[in-house]
Amino acid sequence: MLTERYTGNSELLNLPKTAFLCSRQAPASVVLKCYDWATAMRSSGECVVSGFHSQIEKDVLHFLLKGRQPVILVLGRAMYKNIPDEFAVPLAEKRLLIVSVSNELRQSEQSADKRNRFIIDIADKTVFGFLRPKGKLYAMYQQIKEDKVVIVL
Repeated sequence: MLTERYTGNSELLNLPKTAFLCSRQAPASVVLKCYDWATAMRSSGECVVSGFHSQIEKDVLHFLLKGRQPVILVLGRAMYKNIPDEFAVPLAEKRLLIVSVSNELRQSEQSADKRNRFIIDIADKTVFGFLRPKGKLYAMYQQIKEDKVVIVL
């Protein structure tokens, strides 16, 4: 299934997965909902897949890495040359998979779109922390809402 580059436990792809995506520009009222969701996911032990790129997504990753549940991080850029220290323990515990869907050194609009589509495609359900009207994630939401399990916080 994976033609992309990856490091970590590829067996995580066989688990039921919940995608988390959030627009970069989200109102303050959404932040606590996303943090509460991340805390609940951490307690549930359910596998979460995301690009963890927007600030709220990064914060959600921070909450998740403090737990024990599996996490799949999908990069919209080339694979890390040096794996960040915060990923060392989850990788060693085989509860992290890092996937790269692009050869680009920096994420572009096109590679972010490819990353988000990959995330949605492999997930059993998708949670949107916030959808900015007329934003790219909103357009994806419109495309998948009839065929996939979708939750908007």
